Amino acid sequence: MKDAEFRPNGRQGVYGGYSGWVDRAGWAVLEWECMLKHPEDGAREGAVFIRDHIIRVAERAFDDFAGSGASREQMRGVFGLGEDR
Repeated sequence: MKDAEFRPNGRQGVYGGYSGWVDRAGWAVLEWECMLKHPEDGAREGAVFIRDHIIRVAERAFDDFAGSGASREQMRGVFGLGEDR
């Protein structure tokens, strides 16, 4: 990201401004600096690398237990708190 454009006004650039992570531009970037390799070869190899490393995004935050629909008793069990007192 060292060669990326920084926009201090918050507009969308590769740094994303004030956007959430999923909405930021440039979050799957491969920087390649080989002076010998042909750019089309680097692009083809880079596209495969990025494709193979893209993650599937979860539908909700990993710690969103409040939105899971679990009851208080179920959550106490998950956290090992035993019976509700």
